[in-house]
Amino acid sequence: MHMDQKRPTGRRQFIRSATLGAAAAGLGSRGLAGHTPIEGPRIPTNDDERRALIAEAHFGPKSPATSRTGMAICSHPLATREAVKILREGGNACDAALAASVTQTVVEPHMTGITGVLSMLHHDAATGETTYVNGGANAPLAPLTGFSAADIATGRGPGVPGFWAGFEAALARHGSLPRRQIIKGAITFARDGFETHPFLWGELFIMCHKIGMTEAGRRIFMPDGYIPRPGELLVQSEAADTLERLAEEGNEYYYHGGFAEEYSDVVQKAGGVITPEDFAHYEARWQEPAWSTYRGYRIAGSPPPDHGGSLVIEMLNMIEFMDLQAQGPPNESAESLYQMSRIHNLVFEEGGKQNDPDSHPLPLDVILSKDYAEMRFKLLQMGRANSPAQPPPPPPPAGSNHVTVVDGAGNTATILHSCMSLPWSNGLFAAGVTVCASGAHFLRVMPRPGQRATAYVAPNIVFNRQGAPMLASGSPSVGLLANIVQNTTNIIDFGIPIAESVLRPRFGGRSLEVPGSTMVEADVDEDVIATVRDRGHAIDVVNPWNWHHGAFEGIHIDPDTGVRSACGDPRRCSKAEAE
Repeated sequence: MHMDQKRPTGRRQFIRSATLGAAAAGLGSRGLAGHTPIEGPRIPTNDDERRALIAEAHFGPKSPATSRTGMAICSHPLATREAVKILREGGNACDAALAASVTQTVVEPHMTGITGVLSMLHHDAATGETTYVNGGANAPLAPLTGFSAADIATGRGPGVPGFWAGFEAALARHGSLPRRQIIKGAITFARDGFETHPFLWGELFIMCHKIGMTEAGRRIFMPDGYIPRPGELLVQSEAADTLERLAEEGNEYYYHGGFAEEYSDVVQKAGGVITPEDFAHYEARWQEPAWSTYRGYRIAGSPPPDHGGSLVIEMLNMIEFMDLQAQGPPNESAESLYQMSRIHNLVFEEGGKQNDPDSHPLPLDVILSKDYAEMRFKLLQMGRANSPAQPPPPPPPAGSNHVTVVDGAGNTATILHSCMSLPWSNGLFAAGVTVCASGAHFLRVMPRPGQRATAYVAPNIVFNRQGAPMLASGSPSVGLLANIVQNTTNIIDFGIPIAESVLRPRFGGRSLEVPGSTMVEADVDEDVIATVRDRGHAIDVVNPWNWHHGAFEGIHIDPDTGVRSACGDPRRCSKAEAE
């Protein structure tokens, strides 16, 4: 099948899934300068290397990493290592970020999966072009009449998945290595197994009643009648078979062949309405990123319907009207904590009303303007606090992963991929992989039939004065926006090194247990918390390094030296590693 190799132009491009699969199956042409892309099988991870990396898959402080060449960070050490191996084999930032992402579908099935979503913000160092590909979930073409929270546990809960279309689209446009080389590590971990780390075991334990509902779930995760103990191998041979077929056939298998048919059959038998036509209808979207500035630095973020990036920009636009440097960071200053958490909650709640701009026009230029930010900030000062009288329900506790990679040439890729729900919410499996209940996001704003769901997906890049990336980041979880905003201001406004920033106490999003309150970690000074409460702002004190506050998967590039710095967030099992 022929594929036009020219770069798409214009604000929005759509790429047919079938075409993407054919393009990605071959060799790309955009490897790093001085590197020759390597064909053939990946260098496997040996047993000792795998066990040592699994031992690093823990919560708590991590070792920082610095480099003058490539750098990768994500929430599982095995996946970070796969990204670094791809860089060492001549791949670029896109290749490495995709390798980490697909590896995470195997080693972190409680957080993500190939039936979830994948979107990428990418900067091409050679051309200066910054692009965004949206691989979010679609609503089915058939209306989901009367959709409610109860549907999440049924076949009505899954969306039409975009993970693989986003993967293929990103690889076809920005990748340089063959698809099989990028997927090889994930196939190996699925086929040969890997040691179950404590976080995965905990999620398997909590959700074993759902996993064990079906023969397929028991076959995958309870082959001996029980979930694997910590340290025992988890083998996913059926997932390995599926990944093998994707390596060979790509989108033809996923969106136009056997995978679409099996997935549709599984969800229909569980009461759903998705059909192979829904898969054939699916398209990855190329979009212009959302743009603004912060303290004179240009910033790009994911645009609606992946509106987390644009919401981060809205928050930073309002924070510019604070005297933040004089007040201090929010973990030290009651005024900063009060203002920044209220700004976060206002933007988060108003953003929750936004729908897919393809079906519901959205004045993004107005929303991202400095004038609008100034008006909102001034109006916010008129109220004592913005805790609503009837607080909205808390957001779904989404499972997600974020990956950020910068290669030796300066190309930058930052990806959010996710199951978009609690793990194994419906107990359904197709082709050896979990059927993600991504329709949990339909409960906030229901897309029109066949349209994209909105999600707080927030890949972002801050550029230095010369126009090169200075900070690329993102985060999973319900507190991802607060996470990104606090770390970004720590680094830009206060010059706090990234390895120190990720350790600092943090406020998060709306509480999952105390309606109307904001989660604040317990190691924020008691006097700071008391002062904020005295001003009428409800606070739910949670443990230090609370996992709902996500993980700052960020890489800082020093504008003067070019040195890249990253450090795993103690709130997840993250690892940063240099090429």
